[in-house]
Amino acid sequence: MKPVAHGGLAPQSELTVRGVIIGILITLVFTAANVYFGLEAGLTFATSIPAAVISMAVLRKFSDATIQENNIVQTIASAAGTLSAIIFVLPGLVIVGWWSGFPYWETALICGLGGVLGVMYSIPLRRALVTNSDLPYPEGVACAEVLKVGASHRESMANGNSAEAGSAGFMAVVWGSVVSAGFAVVVATHVFAKDVSAYFHVGHRGAVSGFDFSLSFALLAVGHLVGLWVGISMLIGTGIAWLWAVPHYTILAHATGTAAEVAQAAFGGKVRFLGAGTIAAAAIWTLLKLVKPVYAGLAAALRSSRLRKTGQGDYLPRTEHDIPIGIVALVTLLSMLPIAWLLGAFSTASGLGSQLWLLTIGGVVFVALMSFFVAAVCGYMAGLVGSSNSTLSGIGILVIVIAAVLLAISVQSSLPASAGKALVAFALFTSSVVFAGATIANDNLQDLKTGQLVDATPWKQQLALIIGVIAGAFIIPVVLNLLSQAYGFVGAANATANALAAPQAGLISALAQGVLQHNIDWSLIGLGVAIGGGIIVVDEVLGLFGNHVRLPPLAVGLGIYLPTEVTLMIVVGAFVGWAYDHRAARAPNPQNTRQMGILMASGMIVGESIIGVIIAAIVVFSGRDAPLALVGKGFGPDSVWVGGIVFVVISAAMYRWVSRLARPAKSA
Repeated sequence: MKPVAHGGLAPQSELTVRGVIIGILITLVFTAANVYFGLEAGLTFATSIPAAVISMAVLRKFSDATIQENNIVQTIASAAGTLSAIIFVLPGLVIVGWWSGFPYWETALICGLGGVLGVMYSIPLRRALVTNSDLPYPEGVACAEVLKVGASHRESMANGNSAEAGSAGFMAVVWGSVVSAGFAVVVATHVFAKDVSAYFHVGHRGAVSGFDFSLSFALLAVGHLVGLWVGISMLIGTGIAWLWAVPHYTILAHATGTAAEVAQAAFGGKVRFLGAGTIAAAAIWTLLKLVKPVYAGLAAALRSSRLRKTGQGDYLPRTEHDIPIGIVALVTLLSMLPIAWLLGAFSTASGLGSQLWLLTIGGVVFVALMSFFVAAVCGYMAGLVGSSNSTLSGIGILVIVIAAVLLAISVQSSLPASAGKALVAFALFTSSVVFAGATIANDNLQDLKTGQLVDATPWKQQLALIIGVIAGAFIIPVVLNLLSQAYGFVGAANATANALAAPQAGLISALAQGVLQHNIDWSLIGLGVAIGGGIIVVDEVLGLFGNHVRLPPLAVGLGIYLPTEVTLMIVVGAFVGWAYDHRAARAPNPQNTRQMGILMASGMIVGESIIGVIIAAIVVFSGRDAPLALVGKGFGPDSVWVGGIVFVVISAAMYRWVSRLARPAKSA
């Protein structure tokens, strides 16, 4: 009997030279835009879906292009939306005054080596978090739906068929994209406000609170995709932050200024540390729960490797072929050698040579263990709420605090007081390697979910992501140096009048300094851990009654940690999506109606993501903060009303339209 090659699936054109070239070109452009936008606004774009759309537009000109080849392109390009998140840590070395710019090879190696580790560590996690998991993976599912609709539309056109259902799905994606992109462009002109916000005093003791609803169709769509209970969990976290914590700490602060200034100061200086503590508790609990499935995944990977060695690899389905675990181990070990060299060279150059071996060996062990920890946690968070909304900066906080504490315990007492600044720099440098791995793991499992849904070959996707990591690592130092020289960073010696905020890098730098200078407020993080522990207990109790009603602790932590301009619209989208699905259940064709909603939501993410990258590029090349603005700041109050009303009307109209769009499939 012959083996069932490729799991019963016909061989497909997948990892091709043209696909790699297209993916690298998209990666270079999107990485540059993402680095700028992340430093300016503290957010980066997930580029998988825009890359998939661009890939389909290019590859449709080739008759032999396949959905799997399009998937490889988006996998390579997705590195742009994630590896660029290294800017949440690395600029800290400039902010604390250790670097005046970004040394090219050191920066490129940090990004490249850390990124490769992220890929390697996520491979044994695939079975635990993707194959054998019910995590929603909103962006991975959305990207798969976009790829499927594109392939279906192309196939129907090639065959001369109407393919009514496929055409309807394609229309849902296209019009979702057009509407969200068009709205984002109008927001950039300032005719529509980008958010509806208000900050106000509560009571008579100086308490302040507020809210901020971002008028973002992409965030609305993310809420639709993550589901009701993730949305409710984020709402609970937001309530903890803004109904209790912010008012409480503003009373204690006795600060002066506008309500918005006082509230944001309390949120950034106090409440985010509560969120970091909650995320820490949830992350540790998540890791403990993952021990068994990760072990099972490693065991399966070893079995797969043994089958290949005995010549029985063809009996495994193509869709279960990862990079062999032996190669994973070898690449991981080889990556540690240049990492050790980097840490040793940095120690010597920074005047910490007396502790060279301890810092180098300890640093390598820290990178090896912590990278796997953050890979598991970030992969889980990405599966829960999507790569764009995963709290990478929250993970960065945990990593830098742990690194600084270990340095304070192990070597600080053996060094002169003057070495304090060098220790802060070493903590940031080491954490940057770990963080590069975190960003890739945050994305890789999302891509592997997409691949699972489009019958891709895992090892080819994993190789594609390594290619994307290397391409991104080459361009990131160039862009960072360009922006550092042109604008500088807030709090750094090179800051100009138009300095980039780099909010996460500033916060993480302050944390490293606080730990090593022994003036950090541990009570805030401890209280956050206690809150996280309470949520874990509640979630586990709910789990005793089934999985329909749960309270994911990480989602609650996200609600505390993220600003309301992100969380509240996701919450709205979760309720809107639930209402749409509830109504769809009564439709003649429930499954098709629900699917159309997912496709429209996917399109909304596509449109706003692409326009966001384009606008970021326009900002970079024009040198203006708002190059598309048509009205001045005086129009602000009117833009809030106009933008808010139009957003609500368009949202209602789009959901009504897409539910009707599903009706023709009833006769199919």
